[in-house]
Amino acid sequence: MLELCIETSRSPQRVLGDIVTQVAEGDRICLLGPSGIGKTTLLNAIVGLETQFPAAAVKKSADLRVGYLFQEHRLLPWRTLRQNLMLVGVRSRDVEPLLAQVGLAGCAEHLPDQLSLGMARRAALARCLAIEPDLLLLDEPFASLDPPRAQALRRLLGKLLEARPCMAMICVTHDVRDAGELANRIWYLDGQPARLQWDERLASDSDVACMSRRLRNLSEDEA
Repeated sequence: MLELCIETSRSPQRVLGDIVTQVAEGDRICLLGPSGIGKTTLLNAIVGLETQFPAAAVKKSADLRVGYLFQEHRLLPWRTLRQNLMLVGVRSRDVEPLLAQVGLAGCAEHLPDQLSLGMARRAALARCLAIEPDLLLLDEPFASLDPPRAQALRRLLGKLLEARPCMAMICVTHDVRDAGELANRIWYLDGQPARLQWDERLASDSDVACMSRRLRNLSEDEA
């Protein structure tokens, strides 16, 4: 589905170091690492928003559909949710079913500013799902949400992933516990320039607990 071959020697910027890995159908990846290390830069490189990387750094099929949930919802504030979705090709009659999938039934005529942050993120997620993505990129989807709203969104994402077993996901998060509900694989980005220090698959809750301890020990060592 996707192959990353980022080489420092071929890139004029130094945020990311050498990163060589692949993403396959059904991969659910949680991308962790210290703040400011380059996690968003890596997502932007995958989707083609970091133009300083050579074309060979990210290899993907020409028909790969990528949905990107940014940290900001990026909905047009002067357009209703219906209008925002129709701008990406959703037919008017399909708007309500799509919003219902993300828990926003009956909100089609709302403006983004009439929504809470959690609801706006759900609307932006609906926009991502509208293209039926093969790969879903999520940049800190739980940031700034209170615990109940974060948990509700986490459960929603889990259900959406279960309903789309072939869809791959890369989710930037600061909490390894998110992997327990969403991930079957963890990337850990660290270093100057940043490299994938870990790229490991998860098979059980015990793997998540072990990974959590390793991350905690690493943070304590760096402090």
